[in-house]
Amino acid sequence: MRNPLTKIEELERAEALDRFTEPLRAAVRALPLGPVRDVLHGTWQGHALHPTLVQIPVGTWTSAALLDLRGGNDRAARALVAVGLAAAAPAALSGAVDYAEQLPEHQRVGVVHAAANVTAVALYTASFVARRRPGRGRLLGLAGLTVASAGGFLGGHLAFRQGAGVNHADAVPHLLDPEWYAVGVPADFPAGEPVRRMAGEVPVVLVRDAAADAGNGNGAGGAAAGGGALHALADRCAHLAGPLSGGEVDDGCVTCPWHGSAFRLTDGACVSGPATAPQPAFEVREESGRVEVRLPAAEAAP
Repeated sequence: MRNPLTKIEELERAEALDRFTEPLRAAVRALPLGPVRDVLHGTWQGHALHPTLVQIPVGTWTSAALLDLRGGNDRAARALVAVGLAAAAPAALSGAVDYAEQLPEHQRVGVVHAAANVTAVALYTASFVARRRPGRGRLLGLAGLTVASAGGFLGGHLAFRQGAGVNHADAVPHLLDPEWYAVGVPADFPAGEPVRRMAGEVPVVLVRDAAADAGNGNGAGGAAAGGGALHALADRCAHLAGPLSGGEVDDGCVTCPWHGSAFRLTDGACVSGPATAPQPAFEVREESGRVEVRLPAAEAAP
């Protein structure tokens, strides 16, 4: 029997799907959502919002199916279907804003995931209308749950196989020892320019404040002789591991060049999404003509 994972991997490589993914991505990005976009990403809660919102339609539709299979209260089952349909809209919108900021292979699987869920909503809408004749309504509901489950399987593949929506910087503390790593000399770090260096096996981006900000004593940076404080963050963006060192620095933040997530240099806090997790922030010291960094939370894995 052929492994079903092989078929999904074929979806990841199916460039023919780009004729659907690219217009959809552009349409979602064009939505005038303003600050609501970060709310839908889940930046405010530190992880993606979409998996939380989908619990309502999945839970209510599963409950309706159990009532249907037992020949239970048709009125209650119809009410559960209605609640699931109402909750599907915000769940879909949160998924869409996440989808629009993913890599092409994610979007190819994502558009099939979305198509399955749209089909499930259509089946449940028909089920709701048909429930004055319970037999037909129940069959449509069970068909909807089957299709929604297939969509959920693809969503699990996106999250756990492809890593869409997970924190790509979470492993950094386990890749380092709690010690100081030399990353250069002070002259290597001009004010306002992101510079990439390696701390052991971990890429780090360092940014020096403008000289006018020297001595402010904030965050993980240390005061630099004759210049601004240096700040250091893990270089791979928590969203999808984009190189922060290739981004722009403005107003105390560095912005990822891939999808525009912004992180505060002093402590790595996520200021705007699509990222939801902070960047690991390093301590920095400049002593004896060397620049060194240390991650306070470092705890190398055994």
